[in-house]
Amino acid sequence: MTYTSSAATTRVKLIPPKELPVLVQKENEYGSLTSKEFLLETKRLKSKSLGPPIMDTPPYYIVLITYLNYLILIILGHIHDFLGLKFQKEKHTDVIEQDGYAPWFSKFESFYVRRLKKRIDDCFARPTTGVPGRFIECIDRISHNMNDFFTYPGSTTMCLNLSSYNYLGFAQSKGQCTDAALDSIDKYGVQSNGPRTLIGTTDLHVEAERLIATFLGKEDAMIFSQGYGTNANFFNAFLDSKCLVISDELNHTSIRTGVRLSGATVRIFKHNDMTALEKLIREQIVLGQPKTSRPWKKIIICVEGLFSMEGTLCNLPALIELKKKYKCYLYVDEAHSIGAMGPTGRGVCDVFGVDPNEIDILMGTFTKSFGAAGGYIACDKWMIDRFRLDLSTCSYGESTPAPVLAQIISSTRTIMGQLHPGEGAERLQRIAFNSRYLRLGLQRLGFIVYGHPDSPVIPMLLYCPSKMPAFSRMMLQRKIAVVVVAYPATPLIESRVRFCMSASLTKEDIDYLLRHVDEVGDKLFLKVSSGKANVEEDGRPPRWSIEEVLEKTPQDCKYDRFFLD
Repeated sequence: MTYTSSAATTRVKLIPPKELPVLVQKENEYGSLTSKEFLLETKRLKSKSLGPPIMDTPPYYIVLITYLNYLILIILGHIHDFLGLKFQKEKHTDVIEQDGYAPWFSKFESFYVRRLKKRIDDCFARPTTGVPGRFIECIDRISHNMNDFFTYPGSTTMCLNLSSYNYLGFAQSKGQCTDAALDSIDKYGVQSNGPRTLIGTTDLHVEAERLIATFLGKEDAMIFSQGYGTNANFFNAFLDSKCLVISDELNHTSIRTGVRLSGATVRIFKHNDMTALEKLIREQIVLGQPKTSRPWKKIIICVEGLFSMEGTLCNLPALIELKKKYKCYLYVDEAHSIGAMGPTGRGVCDVFGVDPNEIDILMGTFTKSFGAAGGYIACDKWMIDRFRLDLSTCSYGESTPAPVLAQIISSTRTIMGQLHPGEGAERLQRIAFNSRYLRLGLQRLGFIVYGHPDSPVIPMLLYCPSKMPAFSRMMLQRKIAVVVVAYPATPLIESRVRFCMSASLTKEDIDYLLRHVDEVGDKLFLKVSSGKANVEEDGRPPRWSIEEVLEKTPQDCKYDRFFLD
C-alpha cells in the first residue's frame, strides 16, 4: 500500500511477525473459556412470525444538533471550496479543468468525500497485520496534512478485536482448520488453475459443495471464490428485463449491483414491513410489466437473513407465507446469519425452525463464520446444473483455491460436530452468550442499540457526525478496535459503531469493553436511550452503573424476558 503526494512518498513498513510462545499466541487468537456459566444454548423462536421491532429514539434535541452539525460542516466546506479555488488552485486540480480535459469528478459529486469524510479517514481502513482473532494488531500511522497521506513509524498496537467478522473464532493460526489448509497446499498447491468449467474443478470443490448442501438441507450447492461476486453475478443467469425483483430497502449493495446488471425491474419495500410488501406484490401483479402491462415472467423477493447494519432478522415465516400465496420466488442472503445463528448454526432457517426447502434460493458467504473466503448458492439440483453453465464466474472467473476449500470443509465439519465433537456447539454457545451480554449491558448503561437479541452484529447509535471519529479514536487509545459507520451506509443522522461479536472473546473481554464504552459514552454524551426498547425499564431511561451491569447482566442476559424482539 503506497501513498504519494507532491511533498513525500511513504510506504507501509514491513512488520515482522512477533515470536510469541505457542500458548500465548493461541490465547491471543481464541480466548479460553473461563466458566461454563458463560455459555448459552439458543432456542428456536416460539413465534411463527416477527412483529415490527420496537426501536428506541433519541430526544429531539439530539436530532436537531445532528442536523446542525452537518449544516455547519457543509457551510464551512463550501467556504473552503470557494476560497481554495480562488487562491490555492494547485490543491484542487481534481475538480477543475486541466489543459482542456474535464475534471474526473464535479465539485458536487466529490464534496462529501473531500470536505467531510477526508477529515476522519484515519478512522477507516486501518492497516493491520497478523491474525484478526481475539486481538488484532493495528499498524500505527500518522498524518500531518488532514489525511492527505499517512506516514508509518513502524510500530503496532495490539487491540481487543470488535471490528472483524470472526463470529465463530475460526481466525486462528493453529488448529484443525489451519492444519487442513496447510495439508491441502502439499497436495493441490495454492492456485485454482482456472475457471470451474475448464480445469478449475478439483475433488475438494465437489466435496465442499456436497458438504455445504448437506449442512444447509438443500439438494445441491455451488461455491464461488468471492462473496460479493456471488450476488453480483447470480442474478444475470436467473433474471432478465421481463422479471421483477422486490427488494428490502436495507439489502446489501452486492444484491443491488447484481439486480441492476440483470436488467430486471426493481421495486423496494420498507424494511421488514410485511404489510407494505404484500401491498407492493399485489400492485405489481395487477400493473404487470412497464409499457406493455404483460404479466411478469417471474417475481423474486430478495432479503437478507440478518441485516448487517441493523442487526435485525428478516421475518422469514411471513415471507414464506407471502411467497406461497402469490407464487413468487424467495432469495435469502445469509452472509451474516449462516454459522452464527440458530441452535446448530444453520442460520435464519434454524432460528425459526423453518424447512430450508421452503426457500427457493439460499445464498451465504464463508468470510464471516467460517474463517475462509468466497460464497455459495444452495437450491434445487436442476437449478444448480443450469447455473454451472450460465454463470459468468464459472466460465471466466477463477475458482476457489484448495487451502480456502480445506478451511471451509474443516470449519463446517467442526460446526456439524463431525470434527472435534462438541467444539462447534461450544463456539455457538459462546457467541450467543457474548452477543446477549454485550447488547443487554449497553442497553442498561443507557445507549441506544439496534437489532435482534441473538444477533452477533450489535449497532450502537452515535448520531452526531463529530462523535463518530471521536468514539473511534478514543477506543483506539484504550486498545479496542471498533468499526464506525456513517452515511451513505446508514441514514444521514444515524451514525453508529458496529460491534462485531466473536466466540473468541471471553466474558472478561466484554467486561473490559463495557467499562471503556461506559467511560467514553459519558464523555461524548451518548447515553440518550429513552427506555422504550428496554422491557425492564417500562419506558424510563435506563441509567445503570457499570458495577450493577457487570454484576447482574451475565445471568440476566440468558432470559428472554429482558429483551424485546
